[in-house]
Amino acid sequence: MDGSHFRRQVPIGPYVVDFFCPAKRLIIELDGGHHNEDATAAHDLDRQRWLENEGCRVIRFWNSEVSNDLTAVMERIYVELYGSREAEAMHLEHRRNRKTPT
Repeated sequence: MDGSHFRRQVPIGPYVVDFFCPAKRLIIELDGGHHNEDATAAHDLDRQRWLENEGCRVIRFWNSEVSNDLTAVMERIYVELYGSREAEAMHLEHRRNRKTPT
């Protein structure tokens, strides 16, 4: 998306997320059918809560959504980044949190 930068397969704490936009702390997860299984769904929920507690927003898409309606997926991501479908895309700056040595 214009103005945004996503990294793929990013480690955050004990997890590796599918896609991460550092400037908006937005995580995009793509899920296959096995995520419907009870144990996997429970793990996903725990994982998402942990990531949200760290200040991230998580949106999930089924792989079939990406395959069958990519336009709707892209619109949802755009709204998450810029607030609405009508908003103008802008360059998103990521400010790194660097710890200063003591």
